[in-house]
Amino acid sequence: MVRTPLTPEERERGERLGRFLREARGERSMADVAAAAGISAETLRKIETGRAPTPAFFTVAALAGALGLSMDELAGRCAFAGV
Repeated sequence: MVRTPLTPEERERGERLGRFLREARGERSMADVAAAAGISAETLRKIETGRAPTPAFFTVAALAGALGLSMDELAGRCAFAGV
């Protein structure tokens, strides 16, 4: 399967998601939040640093739940700037 390259906007959106999740995590350890979401700490690290700019929906939903965030809040904070 060949994956099409991400647009600059998609990369930027992934970076915004990562920053927002990092801010929401606050003082909680990456390992604690990842465990609560049922993902690996490495996956969370990749999302937070923008190396995984398009995480799966269920991964994002699990992280939102672990951090006490709504999906609407995440979508609003990470939407394209022009929307």
